[in-house]
Amino acid sequence: MTPRTYTHPSVLEGIAAGASWADSTMDPTVIDWTERQRRAAIPFAVVDGRPVAPAPPTGIRYGRNRLGHWGEAQAADAIVTARDIDGVRCLLLIERGDGFGWALPGGHVDPGEIPTAAAFRELTEETGLVANPTDPWVWTLPPRYVPDPRASDEAWMVTTPVWIDLGSGWLHLPDVTGQDDARRAAWLPADTYDCLLTHLDGLYSGQVFSAHRELIADILNH
Repeated sequence: MTPRTYTHPSVLEGIAAGASWADSTMDPTVIDWTERQRRAAIPFAVVDGRPVAPAPPTGIRYGRNRLGHWGEAQAADAIVTARDIDGVRCLLLIERGDGFGWALPGGHVDPGEIPTAAAFRELTEETGLVANPTDPWVWTLPPRYVPDPRASDEAWMVTTPVWIDLGSGWLHLPDVTGQDDARRAAWLPADTYDCLLTHLDGLYSGQVFSAHRELIADILNH
């Protein structure tokens, strides 16, 4: 079978417009991969000058699919939990504006920014919630590859999850609202992952963003 090659038109449009999120070159072999491998959160291989994701094949061997960069791009995601006055654990999610479903608040780590700071910044930008990064109930977890539906074997996402627990006994959970590229934000009952899915479907006819399903399930169930 011939390896599939694909780059979405939106990436080409971004390159033409000089978008900062897109590598301008269409040829990954001209990139300084030694430097990018040095900065990578998760080690990856380069074969014949082309990056190879540290994960199972996506079905798109060459090209960038819907992602603008070549190789790894680093993101940070905020996992915000709280328990209401009845002891029910709730998780804060946002509905993505791009139609890919409900996700953790998060996004790209800016140049020179540490992932923990990026997670708190994205949390505020997308939900309006301001949390305290010095709170003792904040855990920065190890970076992990996420199976983003926009990825290819040559362009992929790695996220650093930051778990922020706001404690228990909330009579009213903090107000949140969808902002930036989030269509809306909401607290969902989430004592288990299955509980979360049931309430997300029942309240919003929504589904969890495929890139975050395993991550959220790991947190809620373990």
